[in-house]
Amino acid sequence: MEKSLYKGYVNILKEELLPAMGCTEPISVAYAAALARETLGCLPERVEIAVSGNILKNVKSVVVPNTGGMTGVNSAAAAGIVAGDANKKLEVISSVTPADNDRITAFMKSAIFSLNKSNSGCIFDICVSVFKGENSASVRIAGHHTNVVHIRKNGEDILNKAVSEEENSGYTDRSILTVEKIIEFADCVKIADVEEVIGRQIEYNKAISDEGLKNDYGARVGKVLLQSFGNGVHNLAKASAAAGSDARMNGCSKPVVIVSGSGNQGMTASLPVIVYANHLKTDREKLIRALVVSNLITVHLKTGIGRLSAYCGAVSAGCGAGAGICYLYGGKTEEVSKTVVNAVAINSGIICDGAKSSCAAKIASAVEAGILGFEMSRNGSSFCSGDGILGESVENTIDNVGDIARVGMRETDEEIIRLMVKNVKCG
Repeated sequence: MEKSLYKGYVNILKEELLPAMGCTEPISVAYAAALARETLGCLPERVEIAVSGNILKNVKSVVVPNTGGMTGVNSAAAAGIVAGDANKKLEVISSVTPADNDRITAFMKSAIFSLNKSNSGCIFDICVSVFKGENSASVRIAGHHTNVVHIRKNGEDILNKAVSEEENSGYTDRSILTVEKIIEFADCVKIADVEEVIGRQIEYNKAISDEGLKNDYGARVGKVLLQSFGNGVHNLAKASAAAGSDARMNGCSKPVVIVSGSGNQGMTASLPVIVYANHLKTDREKLIRALVVSNLITVHLKTGIGRLSAYCGAVSAGCGAGAGICYLYGGKTEEVSKTVVNAVAINSGIICDGAKSSCAAKIASAVEAGILGFEMSRNGSSFCSGDGILGESVENTIDNVGDIARVGMRETDEEIIRLMVKNVKCG
């Protein structure tokens, strides 16, 4: 593989496979809030928050970790302000203790909060402003979860970056990804170049999956799958990914390794592949190469869709999981391409109506589509070009999915947000 392309693929994995604790949207709110409080230099008496509709829908119903079960934008901000460590970014509230919960609760009662919808037009937009007497500070994150674009103190800018329409501004160009090159990279990558990020993904995501299968979180989708359909490899792959989401959406404080800005997608892309590798008694090197495939296929699909949209991101990660499993069985470009196309044909169009317990069930459905797409490919069966949204090639099909999710479902997204937030108090 050409040297610059190889380096780009390694960099994409390092940029995408990041540790995070809790659902990434409330954690991003907590990060902005912690940074605002740090800039102010003291505990504020008033907090003003403005977020885009997609942030509001993804924070509304999910439990903020280490807060004793709190939900919502104000709770995430309060946790970041009172006990967050901005230096930890997406693990900003990982060190919050039970004793801190009392301080967070007291702060929410004593401080004045206002929550408004951002009118910037940016799909991913968070602005937290804090005030104490005549002093003020504000922090804005836009585009993606850790992209701080504006910091201001007492009316003077400390940081002021242009807000790019490109969500991956400052990152490695994702347009270098193709299914063919992803397989080539997975075949030739030096394991030492990806061991750290992939190894952490295996460790973290397996641990939170085990936690979800062991304890009763949310709707217990993972446990119900095992109790109802047994622990065969096919069902265990779905249950493991769903259980990780059960735990994560309902306040588990264990970290995950995210993909495309999402812990749910990170677990969906990785855990089924890990389960199948264990079933096949695959060595670690082959597992790592298969996870390279699953993660990069997920990123490739999500690039055209965007970080946040009305199109459920688990669908893309389920395609990635199917591709990774196909690679474990010896599949190359042709077989992986058919797996992806089949999976897209089966499950495209599941809506994203925010982070919450039912994400675990959507993940199970997405993994099912990925596995069925692989099994069809393995048995010489596939859907054809022109069937619905399927294009002439896997790349055409991926482009079509991006167009549908980013453009075609824009009004769907607005209607979902309207229905979800009509009872959320703003202003």
